[in-house]
Amino acid sequence: MSVTAYLGLGSNLGDRLGNLQRAVERLAATSGIEVVRSSRVYETDPVGGPPQPDYLNAVVEVATELPPERLLRACQDVERELGRDRTVRWGPRTIDVDVLTYGRDQIHREDLEVPHPRMPQRGFVLLPLLELEADPPLPGGRRVAELRLGAVELGGVRVFAPPLMVAPSLT
Repeated sequence: MSVTAYLGLGSNLGDRLGNLQRAVERLAATSGIEVVRSSRVYETDPVGGPPQPDYLNAVVEVATELPPERLLRACQDVERELGRDRTVRWGPRTIDVDVLTYGRDQIHREDLEVPHPRMPQRGFVLLPLLELEADPPLPGGRRVAELRLGAVELGGVRVFAPPLMVAPSLT
């Protein structure tokens, strides 16, 4: 049985747009994952961490047959393949691939929290996610309509490019 999940992508080192596109291609090449569609790409100010370049961010919708732990592992494999260095928390990176949602599931584990716990405070996640899903599951069962989004959450988020290319399914 296939589950709809949303994955957040981010890059602020090297060919940022190319890194996002390569992440989509690698996810699509992973058995048990079909990349369905992408949001537009947004350029965003960095949040937290040391001084660093602006990010490009997007959200992709995937249909997956993988359980959540294996989906997380697949995302981490893509990060590793694209040269992600995890030495600085919230530091610059070639690619970041986060599991934002997994169906309507609420998962609370040390290595995986779904829906992503900081999603409501991050405009660079919410804006592209809302392009794809009008009422995504949020942490604590909250609804988007309950959020009070302001300049802090939405500031520094600018449309940069059209949606990433998604190859049609071969099945």
